Amino acid sequence: MNQNETPLLDGIEKLIETKPAYFRIPGHRMEKGVSSRWTNKVGKEIFAYDVTETPYTDDLHSPEGAIAKAQELLRDLYHADESYFLVNGTTCGNEAMILSCAVDKDKLMVARNAHKSAMMGMILSGAEPVYVMPEVLTEWGIQGGISPQAVRRTFEENPDCKALFMVSPTYYGVVSDVEEIAKVCHEYGAMLLVDEAHGGHVYFHEELPKGALQAGADMCVQSMHKVTGALTQSSVLHVNTKQPLDRERLATNLHLVQSTSPNYLLMTSLDCARYELAMHGREMQQKALDLAREARERIRRIEGFRCMGKEVEGNAAVYAVDETRLVICAKELGIGGYELEEILFEKYAVNMELADAENVLAVITYANEAEDMERLIAACEEISKAYAGKLDKIKYESAVRALPTAVQVMTPREAYFAKITEADWQQAVGKIAGEMIAPYPPGIPIVYPGERISQEIWDYLEHFRLEKRHIHGSKDGKLEEIKIIKEE
Repeated sequence: MNQNETPLLDGIEKLIETKPAYFRIPGHRMEKGVSSRWTNKVGKEIFAYDVTETPYTDDLHSPEGAIAKAQELLRDLYHADESYFLVNGTTCGNEAMILSCAVDKDKLMVARNAHKSAMMGMILSGAEPVYVMPEVLTEWGIQGGISPQAVRRTFEENPDCKALFMVSPTYYGVVSDVEEIAKVCHEYGAMLLVDEAHGGHVYFHEELPKGALQAGADMCVQSMHKVTGALTQSSVLHVNTKQPLDRERLATNLHLVQSTSPNYLLMTSLDCARYELAMHGREMQQKALDLAREARERIRRIEGFRCMGKEVEGNAAVYAVDETRLVICAKELGIGGYELEEILFEKYAVNMELADAENVLAVITYANEAEDMERLIAACEEISKAYAGKLDKIKYESAVRALPTAVQVMTPREAYFAKITEADWQQAVGKIAGEMIAPYPPGIPIVYPGERISQEIWDYLEHFRLEKRHIHGSKDGKLEEIKIIKEE
């Protein structure tokens, strides 16, 4: 196909050129009715592209024209069987994948470090999760990979699992051995579903890890806004499978989880991001790699700083690392991740993607410039000078310990609709959790809704609570109380 096309962008431009008497939704009538308080700052022209379904602009839920062609070009670029635009983010794609593979207490193997949208998908579908644990890079206090051996063991115990849902790459750029995992899944007649939210770019440079589709995944979802030029909330879903899949049901599930008023700015951004990747993808990723590699080496030379790289490959089921992610730690200076993020933001206006108790993360893309990297490096150098020698250096020790195994009492769907009450954390042993609890780092849920809180699990979480670690899921982040399911 001719990747030098942008069919949806061209379709909207054709509509604009007709200078229509416009009586369709949206009510702002292209560029005419948007608040002047906004247009005075950003201009009007872009708002003319915020349109709806017309003969020129097609219909996402029944594409035959411009959107259909744009999706075909996306499919061709990624060598997929089918590709779909998503306007409700990767969340809705994850939900649709799960809905298409496991329903009504079908078993679904789920990596325990999966995004919370996997839980949403299981609530919608009624699937029964069977969890497989990621390993942990203890020297960094973050999630490692999912090993093929762990997947095989879980299938041996649960051969009726319909699919495996996993994340690769992770937020931190950690890639599992997807190729071997795919072989295990297919050996058991199961599908491999990959949340590849952070990996839409890896297909365009040979020095980046192999993409999930290239490695044998049956379906994957990518957040194109995270690392390419698409707008926030713009994602795509790819299908590339020889396993049995009801493709009409998949399309119906996408209708279920997506807006009936899809945003044309988002879809146009997907069309244009695909075009840029097709025309300049390798060049874009080379720039990101060059910037990240130089910054990593320079940060490593700063006293008290560390920056994770390919040296972790082969440990904790880490098959490969996306080098465009910079995981930076200054614990040797006595500075934790949350404090480092705050210093970088407030003193140097350097905005990091996230922080955990021990690290900060920078996501480097083709759109970054050398100036951005210089500001980050210079800030780290100044922080090092300010702290080095003034505090006793601490030995780096991760708070992450061996992860306990939870016992599931209810499916996520059953737990979601159960009666919820609150209990004092000190009285939580033996209760059924009504919320997810995930100490951060490493961000792996120790308890999901519908699982019983054993003494082992309570002891594990109490360790994090006493250390005042951040705890995701708990409404105050402190775990003084916990939502539980009321047992009859």
